[in-house]
Amino acid sequence: MSGARNGLARGLPDEQAGALRKAVRWQIFTVCYTAITITAVAFVLGNSQAMKTAWIEDMLSLLPQLSFFVALIFIHRRPTPKLPYGQHRAMSVGHLVAGVALLAVGGSLAAEAIIGLVKTEHPTIGTVNLFGNTIWLGWLMVLVMAIIVIGPVFLYGPAKAKLAPVLHNKLLYADADMAKADWQTNVASIVGVLGVGIGWWWLDGAAAVFISLGIMRDGFRNTRAAVSDLMDQRARTFDNSKRHPLADDIHRYLAGLTWVKEAGIRMRDEGQVFHIEVFIVPRADSLTAERADEITRALHDLDWKVQDVVVAVTTALPDHLDLPHSLGASS
Repeated sequence: MSGARNGLARGLPDEQAGALRKAVRWQIFTVCYTAITITAVAFVLGNSQAMKTAWIEDMLSLLPQLSFFVALIFIHRRPTPKLPYGQHRAMSVGHLVAGVALLAVGGSLAAEAIIGLVKTEHPTIGTVNLFGNTIWLGWLMVLVMAIIVIGPVFLYGPAKAKLAPVLHNKLLYADADMAKADWQTNVASIVGVLGVGIGWWWLDGAAAVFISLGIMRDGFRNTRAAVSDLMDQRARTFDNSKRHPLADDIHRYLAGLTWVKEAGIRMRDEGQVFHIEVFIVPRADSLTAERADEITRALHDLDWKVQDVVVAVTTALPDHLDLPHSLGASS
């Protein structure tokens, strides 16, 4: 057997290090922008259930950024006897915490909005004096919701979406995905407010239900993805859409070794980095310590995300491995 450590334990390559610095800056910008958003919406909330739900969603949107910053404290720490795989899973834990919180709060908000509709509670939106003029508060609500969508949809949402694949950071990707979908929340809240303005009181509650269901959807998707990674599913791409192509690269490398009769791998995502176990059926007694070390070095050179490599010799491959015939599989 042979094992080695690389990846974040030894520092990131230049491209990923630069991407991480940018991600940190965008997360700081997001926190500041969201704080301003929360304050602005608080001033125009009125009695609209849709606005209140959108306001709470803005607060919840801080969870991925806060989880990201907390995880950064741990992911660069080296493995220890107590934590032999390092602490990269902090990203997955943060992903899970954010997902569960979104799911729970979204469910609560949906229930509250549905109860309001059943009770036929009619929201009221009054007037406000602005620069000596009396105007309907709903117009300010619409204006604020139209302006604040600029940040998540056109600025930090797309920026983080570009950085997530470079860093293989699923928490960052989920954050970006939620941000880019913020326009749906803002449009729903505007529709709810305008509905109250024309006398369709139920539109406000319906908009609140729509926003709440969006929060629950984000919570469910994030929770499912985080739990799957924590349960050691085979490594997938940053967006969880398919099996990670690095597995195919490893199979191609192993297939080129003439002394290898059969080979299979297990590759799991530790949170930005991979732990890889290589099982080899050698020809005769041809697996030496030097050859095992050669495989370890070669796999580290394939991708910066390779953190740990273990090479094991066996007489027959277990049937649960990722095998060469899986080349090109997407599941």
